[in-house]
Amino acid sequence: MTVKSLKVAAFVLLSLAAARLQAQGPPFQTDDPVPVDLHHYEFYIFGLADGTPVEHDFLVPAFEFNWGAIPRVQLHAVLPFGVAAPSNSPSQFGLMDAELGAKIAFYEESKNVPQIGIFPMLEVPTGNSDKGLGIGKAWFKAPVWLQKNVGNWLLDGGAGYAVVPQTGFRNYSYGGFLLKYKFGERLELGGEVFSHGAEGDASPQIRGSTMIDFGGYYHFSDPDKQLLFCYGHSVGGLTENYAYVGMYWTWGKDKSPAAPAPSGFLSQQGNLRGAR
Repeated sequence: MTVKSLKVAAFVLLSLAAARLQAQGPPFQTDDPVPVDLHHYEFYIFGLADGTPVEHDFLVPAFEFNWGAIPRVQLHAVLPFGVAAPSNSPSQFGLMDAELGAKIAFYEESKNVPQIGIFPMLEVPTGNSDKGLGIGKAWFKAPVWLQKNVGNWLLDGGAGYAVVPQTGFRNYSYGGFLLKYKFGERLELGGEVFSHGAEGDASPQIRGSTMIDFGGYYHFSDPDKQLLFCYGHSVGGLTENYAYVGMYWTWGKDKSPAAPAPSGFLSQQGNLRGAR
């Protein structure tokens, strides 16, 4: 595929986003509105787990790629392999539903106003739905995210809506708030509150849940490489556990000495939670 055709694909994706206008910022479930810098790239190798009394699901291994394609726009793709382990039937392993998206920054952060952006995503039915590795149809997510920096503190928050046109699943809302603190040059730690609605009787998330998660980033001596980690548990609604661990790399033109913070994922909950 040529550079010209990639740019055309980017604008097509933006047009779809405008029509449908959570994502998740690795390792947290709350995302941010900050795209990858222009002509820069991000790559993740990660494992992600989510469990309820109905089913435990694991993405291992999963791969995420982000590209600063045009100013204020990041193109996003996730290719996950994983295990679906229902409580009442045998576990299944294989390719799960893939994800495509575009993170678009509408308003840059100023002294009194946070940065604002959207991160619409298309979940592609690449997983075998008969084995519980996907839902069998394409579906969409449309979140709005905000970010504000105050000294060493960072605040992210927002909400979104998922449209899932499949029998046994339902449309649902989700949202979260993340507070993170930077300890020197090597360590960042944070905590979040994340909530989602019921996702349908065919999903492991048969009822809504509110979770509290704690995690962070360890920056290696190479500023372009980081270790990401997070764990959380429900405090209300359906009993649910969440965990993430991964490695992150970034590179690109005009690279500054300090690497940008990961802007990533995804919304990867979509592949774990059937219709998430």
